[in-house]
Amino acid sequence: MTAQLYGVRGGAPYRFTLVVSALTAVVGGVILAGGFAAAWGAFERVRDYADTNIANEDSYVAYADGGLEELVRVGVVVAALLLVLALLVVSVLHAAYAVGDAHTRRDGAPQTVRDLWRRSRRRLPAAVAVNALTGLAVGAQVLAGLVVFDLADRGRLPGVEPTPLHGTATLPYTVVGWVLPITVWCLAPVLHARLALATAETVVEHRSPFVALYRSWRLTRRARGRTLGLGVLATAATVLVFWLGRYAAAPLCHPLGLAMLWLSGDNVWITGVLVLILPTAVALLLLPPLVMPLVCGAYSRLYGDLRAAEG
Repeated sequence: MTAQLYGVRGGAPYRFTLVVSALTAVVGGVILAGGFAAAWGAFERVRDYADTNIANEDSYVAYADGGLEELVRVGVVVAALLLVLALLVVSVLHAAYAVGDAHTRRDGAPQTVRDLWRRSRRRLPAAVAVNALTGLAVGAQVLAGLVVFDLADRGRLPGVEPTPLHGTATLPYTVVGWVLPITVWCLAPVLHARLALATAETVVEHRSPFVALYRSWRLTRRARGRTLGLGVLATAATVLVFWLGRYAAAPLCHPLGLAMLWLSGDNVWITGVLVLILPTAVALLLLPPLVMPLVCGAYSRLYGDLRAAEG
């Protein structure tokens, strides 16, 4: 019953998810390894700068020799590549679950991983475009909340005075600087849920990305309660798995940190960065196999039900 509810009948969609998750782990690991390799020289210069100051008994500030700029450039490139990878993974899985649910509703014949890929890959560019537009819309909403919070905190909004240190917040600052941004951020999952059926629409019905987004907004308007519930469930599951994943990955930091120390010749700077990002990287890699089946299956199921009700 649970398998039918979330669109994993026959197990093919979940096997497809495992394949995609394994490829994601490999590609993500290569991107991170490439980032560390590209920044290796910068970390060596940072260590030399720190060691020289320590030997001369001079005070120093980490990365004060100008090495931070090169590390930031490498970090931006790595982050951009990981965002593209995440966009591809989300698009592929949403498309596969959508065509899988549509095929099951149509004739109910057994499916294989190869069938799901064959049926969804032709519309993959449209699915990527839809998810990119959805991400831009949700990202713009989150950014708007951050901008309002920052302007209020710096006293750039007329009539809104920032809270002094250990002082009592004024009502305008509380409303504009805290309540309004938090409300905007809480509405981001709702907006995502209203647009989440666009991938199924563009893949199954061969709609253009913009038309698919409009159709998703119209379809979910007739099931606001169910859509809101799925949005809250997806957000809660993502946060929970991410938090537990970071906690579970913490024991890996010690052995991998020792391995990086040995590999880098006791460079504590590059080792510190590895230990810092490792729990987050592991937690993100756990999202596709643990959360995406629930999210993609539930949204593909919702889309099929709403399309059937529409006739």
